[in-house]
Amino acid sequence: MSDAAPRIIIKRPVKAAAHHGGGWKIAYADFMTAMMAFFLVMWLLAISTPKQLSGIAEHFKMPLRVAISGGEKSSLSSSMIPGGGADVMEVKGEVRQSDSERDADDLRRLDGLKKQLDEMIEASPVLKQFRPQLLIDITPEGLRIQIVDSNNRPMFDRSSAVVISYMRSILREIGPVLNQQPNKITLSGHTDATQYSQGDKSYSNWELSADRANASRRELIAGGMEDGRVLRVMGVASSMHLNQDDPFAPVNRRISIVVLNHRAQAEIERANAANPAGAANAGTKPAAPVAESGTKAQSATNLSVTQPERRI
Repeated sequence: MSDAAPRIIIKRPVKAAAHHGGGWKIAYADFMTAMMAFFLVMWLLAISTPKQLSGIAEHFKMPLRVAISGGEKSSLSSSMIPGGGADVMEVKGEVRQSDSERDADDLRRLDGLKKQLDEMIEASPVLKQFRPQLLIDITPEGLRIQIVDSNNRPMFDRSSAVVISYMRSILREIGPVLNQQPNKITLSGHTDATQYSQGDKSYSNWELSADRANASRRELIAGGMEDGRVLRVMGVASSMHLNQDDPFAPVNRRISIVVLNHRAQAEIERANAANPAGAANAGTKPAAPVAESGTKAQSATNLSVTQPERRI
């Protein structure tokens, strides 16, 4: 027997290696969360209105400093520095989305007013009998309501601005409806091309058409229309014929009421706004035509009583 120490062999069982670790589950969960958030954002954008999308886009263009402390929007700033400067993608003269939306709102609102007036005319025994003399259409300036004359049913007394009873009824029925719109209106009086038989130049178609337009304004207000709705009253005489082939046709004698869209109203207000630079250069001259116009209008009103019989 050998004196050598026995050799001890230790056998350790080998455990089966685990298939990967648990980290992949966390990564997969993060991925699914991100995908869910992505599709949620896409769904919200798909159901948003154009106005809401414009607000979201402006929010991401607005720098944090402006959002917190207030100030000019990034797309409107004159600076070229990003983070508070100008929108480098902006093109001068471009129509903003808000303007397009306002145009669409105007068209939709005025179209609704047209349908309302058509329905009111059909439902009213007073207005229905005058339907052939009421012309309603949409123009680039807005909704135009024209009340035209006829040989059998004139709107005014002969050669004067005295409103006939049926014309008064039409205007007073229309007046309250115009209050339902935020838009302002213009009134214009038109005559045919008939000249005065005695050739009197002190009171012409220009004064007569302006007086008739102003008389129509008074009847609208008497019917319930707010006085502040009127932006402009003018007489254009026979310069704009409805019937171009016959300048003496009765339909050329008419009152035109235009419910302005926002663009036409803004252009009129901007064109007639005070210009400090121009006024400074011209001195006090711009005030003279106003006084002259008022005097002329007053004289025309006084003369209308004594004028000889005319053929308008």
